[in-house]
Amino acid sequence: MAGSNELKVTGSLSLGRDAQNLLSDKRIALLGKIGEYGSITKAAKGVGLSYKGAWDAVDAMNGMFGEPLVVTMTGGKGGGGTQLTTTGVRIVDTYRALLREHQRFMQAASAGIEDFDNVYQMIRKLSVKTSARNQFFGKITAIKLGPVNVEVELTLTGGDKIHSVITHGGLDNLGLKIGDEAWALVKASWIILTIPDAASKVSARNQLIGKVSRITQGNVNAEVVLQLDGGNTVSVVITNDSVANLDLAVGVEVCAVFKASSVIMGVTD
Repeated sequence: MAGSNELKVTGSLSLGRDAQNLLSDKRIALLGKIGEYGSITKAAKGVGLSYKGAWDAVDAMNGMFGEPLVVTMTGGKGGGGTQLTTTGVRIVDTYRALLREHQRFMQAASAGIEDFDNVYQMIRKLSVKTSARNQFFGKITAIKLGPVNVEVELTLTGGDKIHSVITHGGLDNLGLKIGDEAWALVKASWIILTIPDAASKVSARNQLIGKVSRITQGNVNAEVVLQLDGGNTVSVVITNDSVANLDLAVGVEVCAVFKASSVIMGVTD
């Protein structure tokens, strides 16, 4: 990997008692600037905070430790100012040391992950939640525009293809184009099973051939899971009578058939 497509592990470091009492990067930067300038006005400007925002942050930090990290000096030859206490200096130094180690860890984690692009794609797949039993991930390999609808072809890992018919508005909303990654969602109840030889006589656009890997029977219906040659699985809900009529058993080759209009397309943001 090289250039702008290279992916790295990143993260932030915060210290505190809870989510409401944190020493974040910005607050530590503010403390550091106060120590550098001896002026909360200059420090606030240096980290992009308003004067009031800076004092609010200082008050919050002072309250976190039960003793001040920042004190205000009045009068004197220098005209007063704001400075860090001994505890404030120690907190800043400690945080900066931890931050250096944190950055080293992130660099090591990035360097230690092989084939990070594939890991990232796996994470993206896991991030999608839907009630549809079948969730197929692939790349758009064809888009056929019609006067009313659009037929989209999605090629899955392993070479299996799924076709979906969506509206022109749906195509625009999803921003689909050839080469894009997308999802095809199909409910298990929308799929029928047939023997492969009979599939050629069915008008449904999608026909996926696989072998039965599991059958879970209930009182009336059964869930049949097919293993496709490309590595994907298809879950189908049919009646127990259909299981018996098709002589289904683990290892039997069958064809999952479903209409292109039964396929819901989706993308990951």
